[in-house]
Amino acid sequence: MTVSRVLRNRGDVSEATRERVLQTAKQLGYVPNKIAGALASSRVNLVAVIIPSMSNMVFPEVMTGITQVLEETQLQPVVGITGYMPEKEEKVLFEMLSWRPSGVIIAGIEHTDASRAMLRASGIPVVEIMDTDGTPVDSMVGISHRRAGQRMAEAILKGGYRNIGFLGTQMALDHRARKRFEGFTERLAKGGVEILDKEFYSGGSALVKGREMTQAILAREPDLDFLYYSNDMIGAGGLMYLLEAGYDIPGQIGLAGFNGVNLLKGLPKELATMDACRLETGRRAAQIIASRVEGTQTDPVSETMEPRITYGDTLRRP
Repeated sequence: MTVSRVLRNRGDVSEATRERVLQTAKQLGYVPNKIAGALASSRVNLVAVIIPSMSNMVFPEVMTGITQVLEETQLQPVVGITGYMPEKEEKVLFEMLSWRPSGVIIAGIEHTDASRAMLRASGIPVVEIMDTDGTPVDSMVGISHRRAGQRMAEAILKGGYRNIGFLGTQMALDHRARKRFEGFTERLAKGGVEILDKEFYSGGSALVKGREMTQAILAREPDLDFLYYSNDMIGAGGLMYLLEAGYDIPGQIGLAGFNGVNLLKGLPKELATMDACRLETGRRAAQIIASRVEGTQTDPVSETMEPRITYGDTLRRP
């Protein structure tokens, strides 16, 4: 019974005894049978974290926030990757829910009917993250991407820019980028400004694509005085192209990205951007799951965080 209490981290056991048990278990290579325990409890101490990608620099920071909170509990995150594909999300969700996790953290609030049905029927806490423009299955935490696009448009207009181009991802599957674009164009329209040109790409974000896209859009519209990129990586590529081409930034042309990627702080000029509250979102989502599992919180949570604009060296301040 003492060994059982130590391995389950339950009950009153002295530190000396606990250390002896854990050391012996380590020497024996003992690993507890979680499946057997789950048969009794109907749940395992796993939190399914379902995200589109780990190659995108955005999601590792979300995972850091989740891990920081869950490592203080008995819960462990297990990650599934969807590649932004709704049918793959269905498959990943089906497999993960079959293990009866204690909770689900899933990126976005757009899912297929089948995925939403599985989440609702699971009977466990669900937190949809990184987007609050819609109706959640259970809880949701993140930013309003429409509001983020509107705020960036306001900053650009206040900076005196009027001939604006947009460069971004093919948005059929990237709902958050689409919502930012919608909010961005809506706010520009209220200011009497329309986007003069757009350039899109598919595949992963990369510096080289930002360079190529920037060169292409300026070849078509040389009078553009501001370029808004859907993410920082292509924005950084565009910045490098403009600097090499001798543009005066932000006087002759301004530019901004999105996500607040810290890795890009070492560029010759700091790129204007907007922080999507990724670390805070991951931490808050994990806190909601942990409190729901512990029973200290029972009601769903809808929490919208406010993203922060960094003007850097590429956007004139109002």
